[in-house]
Parts: sequence; structure tokens; C-alpha cells
Amino acid sequence: MAAPASLAGGFISVSRKLATFLFNSVFLAQAATAVRNMDSERPTKLEFAVQMTCESCAQKVRAALEGKPGVKSVSVDVSKEEVLVEAALTSAEVQSLIESTGRRAVLKGIGGSEQDLGAAVAMLAGAGSIQGVVRFLQLSEEHCLIDGTIDGLEPGPHGLHVHTLGDLTQDCLSCGEHYNPFGKQHGGPGDTERHVGDLGNIVAGPDGRASFRLEDSHLKVWDVIGRSLVVDSGEDDLGQGGHPLSKLTGNSGDGLACGIIARSAGLFQNPKKICACDGVTLWEERDRPIAGKGRSKTNPETPAAHL
Repeated sequence: MAAPASLAGGFISVSRKLATFLFNSVFLAQAATAVRNMDSERPTKLEFAVQMTCESCAQKVRAALEGKPGVKSVSVDVSKEEVLVEAALTSAEVQSLIESTGRRAVLKGIGGSEQDLGAAVAMLAGAGSIQGVVRFLQLSEEHCLIDGTIDGLEPGPHGLHVHTLGDLTQDCLSCGEHYNPFGKQHGGPGDTERHVGDLGNIVAGPDGRASFRLEDSHLKVWDVIGRSLVVDSGEDDLGQGGHPLSKLTGNSGDGLACGIIARSAGLFQNPKKICACDGVTLWEERDRPIAGKGRSKTNPETPAAHL
């Protein structure tokens, strides 16, 4: 009688694993759908520096971009090693398409179809391998585009918020409360009753990467420069969870990674080829950490530029 019992136990174990897999898949899909509902389909222009030496290089880059869903137009200048793409994709998605040709690409500027009203960037770092870059572009008085990629997260949704203070002396603990100049309760991006800094959730896939492109009608770039951006350990319940913290923070847990929001370049405003602060060239910066060990040009452990 032992064999049937063993078979039954094995069947139950497999069933539980299958049920867990299906539950996690549905959970991630639902979370991703919720975020897609806030995604922006408005095209923006992305300016990349791309290593190119000949017209053949340009043709390969064009072939990798033209006709792809979300790509509206492509302009390539081999002499300047520049590629201008108008697309409704994240900057990371466009960069990935360009680099699928075997050429390195660095985002130099971002802008709207019309003259934008300002741009900013936050370079996030946190415990372990968590790091990312999030860009803000004020398309008009009413619309702010938020484009970002954060790596090293646990799969699933994570709250994303602008905090009042640009103070990282105690990491994310010293960033203050959510940016809330009008004294409102916490809510979701689509709510009228919300903090200005409430940006909802981003969703990390199985690889730990969250790549997102959101549009917000409350946030203004000029109001958040000098403040901080924080990604949290858990899901933001958007003020609907019934927890004592729901109307305060969305009960999204501790801050995992954070960075100060700084003014950044718009289209054709970044001629930089080398960083004056640490001597890192444009192409070296592509392959190096945002900060910390491995950043310095004099560190022998870091790769040399392949210009």
C-alpha cells in the first residue's frame, strides 16, 4: 500500500507547485495590467549617442527600429554618432533595440513632440544590487512623463513615490514624507484625493526589472527638483486597503532604493563626452555603476572604454 500513498503524495506536491505558479502568474499579470492602465502612449523623442563608423552601421540601426510597434520615426547621423527616435516606448526598450545591432547606445536627452517645459532625472540606489534611473519630462502644464528602469527588485508590484526631502544622509529614511503640498490623503495616480508624490505602483518581472513609462497630471518637474524619489518594498494599496497606513503611505513598506531628483538635459542640450567630476567618458559610463565601487576611472577593476 506504500506505493499508492507515495504516488498520491507526489501528485499533491506537483499540484501545489502548479497552483502556486498559476497564482503568481495571475498576480503579476493583474499587477502589470493595473500599471498599463496608467501608461502613456504619447510619443516622445529620445536622443542617443550610438557607436557608429559607417553607413552600414546606420542601416542596421534603422532596420532594428523602423517598423517596430511604438516607433514613430527614426533619424540617424553617422558623422555625429547620434540617433533620434520618436516613440511611445520606454527609453530602455529603445536602447535595447539599438544595442541588438551590437552597438552601444547612451541616452543623451529626452523631449516631447513640441517644446517641453523641463526635464529631471533621479539615479536610484539601494540595498544589494538594486539600482535604476528614472527620468521626468514636463510635456505641458498638465502632463509629466515619467520614464524609468529599476533592476534588482523582487518580482511583483512596488510603490513609487516622490518624497519631500532630497536628503540621503540616512538612505531612504531621511527622505521625509510623500510630497504633499496640499495636505491631502494618500491615493492613487488617477484619484483627485492624493499626494502629488503618489505615483502608484511599478511592476518588476521575474528577472527583477521594472521598466515603465507613466504620465501624471499632478506632478510638475519644477516642483520636484531637489526632492527624492523612493521605490518601496511592497505594493501600494492606493489608499484602498483599510490598513491604518493606507491613507498615509499606501502601506507599501520600507523604502528599498532612493535618489535625489536633479535637473537634466532635454533634446540636444547634452554635448558631454567626458564627466568632469571623475574623468569617465561617455562610453565608459555606459558600462559602469551609477556610483560607488567601479565608478572611478582610476580603478583598475573597471573596464576600459572601447572607443
